[in-house]
Amino acid sequence: MKMVYICSPLRGDHEKNIAKANEYAREEAMKGNCAIAPHCVFTQFLDDEVPEERWLGQEMGKALLCRCDALLVCGSIISEGMREEIKTAYENGIPVLGRDLSIADIEDAVFGETEQCCEMV
Repeated sequence: MKMVYICSPLRGDHEKNIAKANEYAREEAMKGNCAIAPHCVFTQFLDDEVPEERWLGQEMGKALLCRCDALLVCGSIISEGMREEIKTAYENGIPVLGRDLSIADIEDAVFGETEQCCEMV
């Protein structure tokens, strides 16, 4: 079973974004993957509005990401937090997959023009 890290927005409409992340995770689980949406879990005990707790949650997410087989970018917007997760995946050789955006759009949003390649699912 592959571990797939769900990368999707949190800030903004917090409740709606958590619900969407849970939908993305369920979709991956139904494909037979071990779906991990850390922002759905970490916000249960960390407050994303408190800078120190947001930073801790992001660092914990990156540590978890480094143990995953792939990162799945979900949604049509790449937030600053998502950008950092995507960079972490590239830096650690973790495949980046696109769900709603093309790989070209993801790469442009994160790196500008790059020769790195990803997969569209």
